[in-house]
Amino acid sequence: MIELKSAEEIGRMAVTGQFVGELLAELSGVAAVGVNLMDVEHHARRRIKERGAESCYWDYAPSFGRGPFRNVLCLSVNDAVLHGLPHDYVLRDGDLLSIDMAAGIDGWVADSALSFIVGSPDPADLKLIEATEVALEAGITAAQPGGRLGDISAAIGEVAHSYGYRVNAEFGGHGIGRTMHEAPHVSNNGRAHRGMKLDPGLTIAIEPWFCRTTDKIKYDSDGWTIRSADGSRTAHSEHTVAVTASGPQVLTRRPPFRAGSPPSSEKRASIVSINSPNSSDHR
Repeated sequence: MIELKSAEEIGRMAVTGQFVGELLAELSGVAAVGVNLMDVEHHARRRIKERGAESCYWDYAPSFGRGPFRNVLCLSVNDAVLHGLPHDYVLRDGDLLSIDMAAGIDGWVADSALSFIVGSPDPADLKLIEATEVALEAGITAAQPGGRLGDISAAIGEVAHSYGYRVNAEFGGHGIGRTMHEAPHVSNNGRAHRGMKLDPGLTIAIEPWFCRTTDKIKYDSDGWTIRSADGSRTAHSEHTVAVTASGPQVLTRRPPFRAGSPPSSEKRASIVSINSPNSSDHR
């Protein structure tokens, strides 16, 4: 069943969305050359706890994966694109990192993701990231009241194809609100003017993700991390969006961020100190 949200409920989701967007922007500065993925994970855990929020990932145990997830971030590096399990890995110059997070505050959820280069960028990686961001904006623009769900899917797919990328339709966007995953499924490829009507009050996560040279995927032995089947680089962008009578409203917009530069020695020491491996919840 699809639940349409009231303006008040969308406003409450927007509170969560602001937190998620701000934390993602912050994490993009934390994740730099020489920083361990687990330090990024623990930084997010601390911020979520300070805000009184709840992670949607911690007890996440779907039919795939080896649940529960027991982390608050999906951290996917290079050829990993979805559900990257945080692990002991030190970020290197030129890594392409995707961070995905979903959290709830007072019973209302928001979900968002971004990809960026750590350190020195490869133009081909920047093009791939740009394609997901342009596709995301196209999907958002297509989320107009009175339109059809296929309009969003078609807009995303059109951008992917214009950049020369193929689209995997196994995973895509989804409804969101009281829980992280609600109906409907929002495919990253489809036909315009088809599918369910986009009524005001519909809240969805729109999330295009592309692999550079394939549309096939494979799973790591951890049961979670999804990679491109051919080892090519990947990227992922996502926002939580509400369809309103006046048009789409993005609930997870992020403040400007600057990613990719190594932190100072003082900042790195601070991050490591905050997220000490001696912490009782370090996993």
